[in-house]
Amino acid sequence: MKHAFIPFIICCLVWITGKSQTTPINKSGKNELVVIAYYSGNEKAIDEYPVEQLTHIIYSFCYLKDGKLVTAGPAADKTIHKLVSLKKKYPGLKILLSLGGWGGCKDCSETFSTQKGRESFAVSVREMSASFGADGIDLDWEYPAIEGYPGHRFGPEDKPNFTALVKTLRTILGEEQEISFAAGGFTRFLQEAIEWRSVMPLLNRVNIMTYDLINGYSRLTGHHTPLYSTPFQLESTDHAIRYLDSVGVPRNKMVIGAAFYARVFENADSVDNGLNRPAKFKSFVPYKDFLRSFREADGYRAFWDPTAQAPYSYHSGLRHFATYDDPRSIRLKTQYAIDRHLQGIMFWELTLDQPANGLLNEIFKVKQGK
Repeated sequence: MKHAFIPFIICCLVWITGKSQTTPINKSGKNELVVIAYYSGNEKAIDEYPVEQLTHIIYSFCYLKDGKLVTAGPAADKTIHKLVSLKKKYPGLKILLSLGGWGGCKDCSETFSTQKGRESFAVSVREMSASFGADGIDLDWEYPAIEGYPGHRFGPEDKPNFTALVKTLRTILGEEQEISFAAGGFTRFLQEAIEWRSVMPLLNRVNIMTYDLINGYSRLTGHHTPLYSTPFQLESTDHAIRYLDSVGVPRNKMVIGAAFYARVFENADSVDNGLNRPAKFKSFVPYKDFLRSFREADGYRAFWDPTAQAPYSYHSGLRHFATYDDPRSIRLKTQYAIDRHLQGIMFWELTLDQPANGLLNEIFKVKQGK
């Protein structure tokens, strides 16, 4: 996930936002926006969170073993069973199983390179989903056709093989099971990794990872999950949506991503309060720890970028720069999804949130028109 910053003259072309549209509603007047939580917690932690505010929970992660979908073991099985049991209390809730994640798809390129491998995997998905009572699969292969986790195999053949994988899954799982995938929100992934016109008719949605747009490999600070592009940074939520729009992906199958965590960089000088400056990635901070991690009393100052519609913080003494989503940016992203008739919003991940009055609650309030 190595992203470049784009000069002013190119970035200016993507600033202007589209006109607002009517909020998508069903016949009863209820907002249809899907709200999807990735979940990597245990069987007990889920009880701390307002599950009634979600439409989907994606258990993260399952893995490949001998070409088949497997869990990490008994503790994971207990968690999945617990998540599925929540459907009794919340009948509209969907529980999906996710394959992969960053570093979790080492054998994906090889396994999915043959029809035999794809069919064996698809059958294992059907069997596992049936055994747990889950509602489908989310593919989090990072990444087909382009470099992802260091040392993992990738090649141009991954692109058509991913299409063949989705076709095989749809054939074997049928229409009742949901199929989605997590897409990189950066330009190279959008342009090179996926055969969009072939894949999207077979999927329920694409979950666009419009976060980590600067990351552990970045050598400049910036916004890791901005809503809009700036003169210094092309990559943004709006840029990804505009690109997918241009290649014919239906908006009602697009889901944008929010980050329930900060990325902190060190050795950022004080010019522009550390924004768009040379620096080195330092750490990852969950949203539930923000109040004690970025306190003004300890020397942090909070800022707002009106172009990116994104917050950040800077500590001039420590030369630390933090980029993140906060309640304001989360509300703006949720409204963006509604205004543009996107299918919804998702986030990584639920246990990083405050259990009460956290970022999920901000999404829910906007969805309810509050």
